[in-house]
Amino acid sequence: MDMHTVVVGTSGTTAEDVVAVARHGARVELSAAAVEALAAARLIVDALAAKPEPVYGVSTGFGALASRHISPELRAQLQRNIVRSHAAGMGPRVEREVVRALMFLRLKTVASGHTGVRPEVAQTMADLLNAGITPVVHEYGSLGCSGDLAPLSHCALTLMGEGDAEGPDGTVRPAGELLAAHGITPVELREKEGLALLNGTDGMLGMLVMALADLKNLYTSADITAALSLEALLGTDKVLAPELHAIRPHPGQGDSADNMLRVLAGSGLTGHHQDDAPRVQDAYSVRCAPQVNGAGRDTLDYAAVVAGRELASSVDNPVVLPDGRVESNGNFHGAPVAYVLDFLAIVAADLGSICERRTDRLLDKNRSHGLPPFLADDAGVDSGLMIAQYTQAALVSEMKRLAVPASADSIPSSAMQEDHVSMGWSAARKLRTAVDNLARIVAVELYAATRAVEIRAAQGLTPAPASQAAVDALRAAGAEGPGPDRFLAPDLAAADTFVREGRLVAAVEPVTGPLA
Repeated sequence: MDMHTVVVGTSGTTAEDVVAVARHGARVELSAAAVEALAAARLIVDALAAKPEPVYGVSTGFGALASRHISPELRAQLQRNIVRSHAAGMGPRVEREVVRALMFLRLKTVASGHTGVRPEVAQTMADLLNAGITPVVHEYGSLGCSGDLAPLSHCALTLMGEGDAEGPDGTVRPAGELLAAHGITPVELREKEGLALLNGTDGMLGMLVMALADLKNLYTSADITAALSLEALLGTDKVLAPELHAIRPHPGQGDSADNMLRVLAGSGLTGHHQDDAPRVQDAYSVRCAPQVNGAGRDTLDYAAVVAGRELASSVDNPVVLPDGRVESNGNFHGAPVAYVLDFLAIVAADLGSICERRTDRLLDKNRSHGLPPFLADDAGVDSGLMIAQYTQAALVSEMKRLAVPASADSIPSSAMQEDHVSMGWSAARKLRTAVDNLARIVAVELYAATRAVEIRAAQGLTPAPASQAAVDALRAAGAEGPGPDRFLAPDLAAADTFVREGRLVAAVEPVTGPLA
């Protein structure tokens, strides 16, 4: 199978496939088993639609209006209307990769055969993804229950050839024009199909999956920057010894300590300079880096377990069961996803906080053990990295505000039918901002630590080979080294891109071997 094609079957999908489709434009195909399951489930829905007894979502209204039985001649209108009325988002557009993840994950559930959607609807969903057509989805509108209703409705609207969408060239046009330009026939929804396209946790799940991918890189990057800061501060690497972490066996802690130890191997700055300094132990921000970074890593692992379960789920209401029943349920509630999205915002804020504390220590001549004030070339004439730390501190402060959990809130909706909601979409949106900020925070520490390591080298102390590799790669990426004051924003932007794209990890691994 072509490595750029993702096949959607009946049993869910993987995080890697979500990222491939959302970020890298991988093609999507339905498996033969998925098409067969779709057709089989549709036969069940059609049979129920033909009966006089009302069935929720098939021949009734929705939510608080579920008590009304809808006659056959009005059911197509009912399905169109739910999409149109629920496409009520407001505010800025969300990112293209988020919408692609949303569409792909809805297709994943549809393909399970538990929704009753016809195969041709699922194929059209795949066709939109493959054509690079991205519905316009807005920031506000989802309460995370019943799933991400408004965002998914905007996607379903595009399937109908209505509303606005972005073409592969980045231009927003009427959806009908874009579908026609790509030879895609708009879908005419039938019983249950409108509802099946709207009920799901797909937006918050897609953002969780992408945040996990980004945070994995940032946690490894933060282990590297912590090691560089320890080295620049002439700290001891004895606290990283495996036997110390074995007696408190949190897996993430052990991995972070091992990463730092690998980066510091062969350093001429660590392990013996403390004897000449007025300190017995390094500060917590240096000494406890594996404990903080590691606890965050363990939280990522738990979040990945939740994401994996959700990726294997079929989230819809009602659902078509293998025995032919169509049953209402509450699986659309976003609580499991919302909680871990909030957990991740908390640990990201704490990681940002400890990174900033090390940066501040590097810049303070009273605590940096021989480094110049603010790592300036000529302190007083030059301000060095003083305001870079201000920027980092502002980012950390925002991270703390973003760590306030969205999932602790709920607001009743739908005439009290939906009287408890998850706010998972909001948790996901603020986590995306937190992840962006964390990359910048790690980048500022990296920029300060590499400058400090270079100053130590000028003092005659040889950094670890992995540290030197990080310094060399960062300088090659456009972030300059020590010297008189200059326009600093471009250097910090280069460091941010360097960290965000995983190039810091890539720079040191040829020396250290693969890092956790």
